Amino acid sequence: MRNRLLCFGACLGLSVLAMLVWWPLWFMLAGAFTSADELAVTLAPALGAAPGQANWHWLPSWPTLRPLVELLLDTPEYFTMFWNTVGQVLPQAAGQLAVGAPAARALSRLRFRGRGAVRGLYLVLMLLPFQVTMVPNYLVLNRLALLDTPWSVILPGVFGTFPVFIMQRGFDAVPAELLEAARIDGAGHWQCFWHIGLPLGVPGVLAALTLGFLEAWNALEPPMTFLKNPANWPLSLYLSSVDTANLGTAMAASLVMLVPAVLIFQFGQPWLELGIQAGAVKG
Repeated sequence: MRNRLLCFGACLGLSVLAMLVWWPLWFMLAGAFTSADELAVTLAPALGAAPGQANWHWLPSWPTLRPLVELLLDTPEYFTMFWNTVGQVLPQAAGQLAVGAPAARALSRLRFRGRGAVRGLYLVLMLLPFQVTMVPNYLVLNRLALLDTPWSVILPGVFGTFPVFIMQRGFDAVPAELLEAARIDGAGHWQCFWHIGLPLGVPGVLAALTLGFLEAWNALEPPMTFLKNPANWPLSLYLSSVDTANLGTAMAASLVMLVPAVLIFQFGQPWLELGIQAGAVKG
């Protein structure tokens, strides 16, 4: 009887937590199919436009596709910022692979003087929030004349430390005996990395790229700090600039912006799990 009560309590608690997680998503999904007039009535008190309390319904009274139509057909700036986001996120992911994977391999397998200090520096930089590194990044980008260009967002993301940390965990899980056998057969460091380390370290690499994509796709502070021209803004800044008069468009934009992130996470979830498992094994 006691075990049944414990099981019931655990299921109830998990259900409550699931509702807390899913409620914002359902709120956004329902709002994307709600007319502007109904949104104005239900959310006006919450926005300070009317007295009383907000009265939100689980489903819209009269579902409509008008917010989505207005967003996809009558909002050209949305598509401009969408392609701005793609143009900033994909180079970051490619750069993290090109720069982070060799750096992670070196920290994982090479033995050199100062290796511990370099790893410690990577760890410290990973833990520092953006507010701490914002001023140095701003000064460097200003000196390189890259402010207010897409490169001011791309380059700091390419040389971030978090992907290196995740990839290193994947390379640590590669059996040392296999690498030693390759060296006995005459393979060099680059051959060991390209033919053994990278294929066997795929879980860590793809886990890092998945997390890097999600972070870059939802980035708000770096583009807000380094991009002043709205023509270079990503979608994260577009959503923050939508006023209360276009709540339906804002809901639809949030829903459409969520789709690529959900698809990438769905694709990368198995690799995230394998990367976590690989990180738990000491190579």
